[in-house]
Amino acid sequence: MKSEADHAVAIREVLEIYAEWQRRPIRRNCTGVADCCRFRLVGHTPYLTKGEALVAARAWKAAGRKEVAVPADGSCPFLHPETGKCRIYDGRPFGCRTHFCAAAGGPASRAEVRDLIQRLEEIDHRLGGKGAVNLTAAVKEVMSPRGKGQS
Repeated sequence: MKSEADHAVAIREVLEIYAEWQRRPIRRNCTGVADCCRFRLVGHTPYLTKGEALVAARAWKAAGRKEVAVPADGSCPFLHPETGKCRIYDGRPFGCRTHFCAAAGGPASRAEVRDLIQRLEEIDHRLGGKGAVNLTAAVKEVMSPRGKGQS
C-alpha cells in the first residue's frame, strides 16, 4: 500500500500530464452536449489508471461527495443530472480530455497520446495499480478505506 505522500506525488504528476495535453496544438472542439458522458448511449466507458482515479476522487471529494454510484441511465457518475455538466471537470480523466466523443472531433490518435499514456501507466505501476480500470470501479477503489485514496 502506498502512502499519502506517494499519492500526492502521483496526483501532481497526473495533473502535469493533463496540462501537457492542453498545451499540445491538437484541434478539439468540445460542444458540451455531454453525449460522451452517457456511457450506455455511446457504448463505452473510460478506463482510468490509479493515478487518474486519485485525481478524480480528489475532485469528487472536493465537491463534497463521499461515494460514487452509476446512475440508473448508465451515465457517468460525475455528470450532473440536471445541468449535464461534469462535476469534476478540472479532475476529469485523460480519456475524457482526449475527447473520444464524436461531436468533439473523435478520439485523439494513439500517436498523439502514446507518450502521455505511457507516463500514466508508469505512475500506475509505481502505485501498485493493475492497469486501466473502468471509471466507476477505479474511483470507488481509491475512495474506499482499503484503497487509501485520501489525497
